[in-house]
Amino acid sequence: MPILGLKSPGPSKPSHFSLEPLIRPNILALQPYRCARDDYSAGVLLDANENAIGPSLPSLAKRGPNAEPGPVAAQTLSLLSEDELASLNRYPSPTHDDLKRAIAKFRGVPNEEWVFLGVGSDEVIDMLYRVLCVPGKDRVMTCPPTYGMYKVTANVNDVGVLEVPLVTENGAFQLDEQAMNAAFKANPDLKMLFICSPGNPTGTLIPLDVIKRVLENPLFKGVVVVDEAYIDFAPEDNSAADLVNEYANVCVTQTLGYLLAPPPLIQILTNTKAPYNVSLPTASLALSALSIEGIATMSLAVATLNQNRKTLIESLSNVKGVGRIMGGNHANFVLCEILDDEGNPSNQRAVEVYKTMAESRGVVVRFRGTERGCEGCLRITVGTEEECREAVKQISALLE
Repeated sequence: MPILGLKSPGPSKPSHFSLEPLIRPNILALQPYRCARDDYSAGVLLDANENAIGPSLPSLAKRGPNAEPGPVAAQTLSLLSEDELASLNRYPSPTHDDLKRAIAKFRGVPNEEWVFLGVGSDEVIDMLYRVLCVPGKDRVMTCPPTYGMYKVTANVNDVGVLEVPLVTENGAFQLDEQAMNAAFKANPDLKMLFICSPGNPTGTLIPLDVIKRVLENPLFKGVVVVDEAYIDFAPEDNSAADLVNEYANVCVTQTLGYLLAPPPLIQILTNTKAPYNVSLPTASLALSALSIEGIATMSLAVATLNQNRKTLIESLSNVKGVGRIMGGNHANFVLCEILDDEGNPSNQRAVEVYKTMAESRGVVVRFRGTERGCEGCLRITVGTEEECREAVKQISALLE
């Protein structure tokens, strides 16, 4: 069944890939729900059983002295226009095309047909499972150590997971292409491959030429999902977003809550999603973040955090009892080893440091020592200068 009604069919390569056989038959045949706002969004709206009186927010219903919202709510409401405030009692747009167009322009894909919006990247990942994988039958590939929600979401959807670990020697954290090729050959029906770049908890980019080799590999006929939650903290020109324009078998998810993909896959996801999955305030704030001023603010924050990351790495490297700084350091966190008295990575000591810091020192990091290739490791998010100094101070004190 062809996927119709698209301005652009998307890329034509690689030649061995076809999307339609991968889609669950019931999803491909789905007649999408048509909500009221798909038809009309202006005028006297008596078509969607909404609350015509207005939103039930005290600060909007009456302007009395006791009706002021809290600081966060006030700031959020201040970013909405009068028209948006007045329409909070109405269903939002089911498509938010203006937001999609802003994302498309920002990330370099042609138009809104190449963008799918979700409530965070976890919803996007779940939607991919739901449209591509038949429960109790299909499998996907992951490359641990990696983001744990790929496996959790597979379990929720009753989808099998084939794990082909990253090469972890010397903290490389790169795809094992030889092992992947063997797995592709032995498992020709794999539906998806998840590549986290930069990785979590590894903080390491997967080079684009490696991703291209996977996309062009005729042994794998599924969809490659590149998770770029931390891509803005990596050196420029390392995003797989450009590959979406070139390859039909790749999609890229990022943490503002969207997926970049060729139009056929976007259309299938759009047909399947809940009609009003993204609220008006959420879409409005996201659009503001993608304004010229918003992007400039983000760029400044990224530059500041990257400088703090550099300082954090230098400081940790001088702490007795801290071993190697692991991975590529391409994200907004640092992965470091905690050593025992013999100088070996130690899960026991790392857990002691982690728990003591959280329970009595007021600093919370993440223990990652049970992940493959991460023995004795703590993952430390890059915070403000003061927060980073405090983390180093407490780690140093506990390792004396």
